Amino acid sequence: TGGSLAEFAAAAVKTTAKRPLTVSSIDSACLPVAGLTALQAVRNVAGLKLDGNSEANLLITAASGGVGLYAVQIAKLAGTHVTATCGARNIELVKKLGADEVLDYKTPEGDELKSPSGCLYDAVIHCTTGIPWCKFEPNLKPVAKVIDLTPSLKTIAVTVLKTISLSKKRLVPLVMSANAKDLQLLVDLVQDGKLKTVVDSQYPLSNAEIAWAKSIEGHATGKIVVNFED
Repeated sequence: TGGSLAEFAAAAVKTTAKRPLTVSSIDSACLPVAGLTALQAVRNVAGLKLDGNSEANLLITAASGGVGLYAVQIAKLAGTHVTATCGARNIELVKKLGADEVLDYKTPEGDELKSPSGCLYDAVIHCTTGIPWCKFEPNLKPVAKVIDLTPSLKTIAVTVLKTISLSKKRLVPLVMSANAKDLQLLVDLVQDGKLKTVVDSQYPLSNAEIAWAKSIEGHATGKIVVNFED
């Protein structure tokens, strides 16, 4: 929400959903940005229906982060074959949440983004930075999308170039759109036990600067939560 922390905040009704008592305050704090981003990347841009019938192959980079862990679970609800990248310490967690194949990004195979089963990807949910297009392109099907969740000027330039060249391998920047309908869907998935929030760590508001510093490092497993003292 722009990098602020507040006990109370005003928000438009069209961007909110009511939290049932069976959904924790931690879930409700973590879902709006990371959850919505993952949902819209998988469903809206990758074009996957959450009906369990997808035969698509999906790559999710930085899959142990806040968005990545939600994306793995949502993609599996679609029935997708998921290949994921993360650090070695998080491989078992990412597998437990549904990934079919997990690559340690520090290994040669992980660096090349190659599926262990040899499959090519219909789409990539790109949750990190610093991976050039040339790493993705050899691993994509003839018609495929790389969905960039942290678009930069370079991303936009590649997007324009691919559009002009009429390439069917596209780089697509994603900007999350907050809306009540999607947020309610996420709340329902949590309530039904189909979506889990992974919390890396929790800090009191008095230590918020420590939480921000850890977030900026970019190595959290799941979400970092700031609690308000009683």
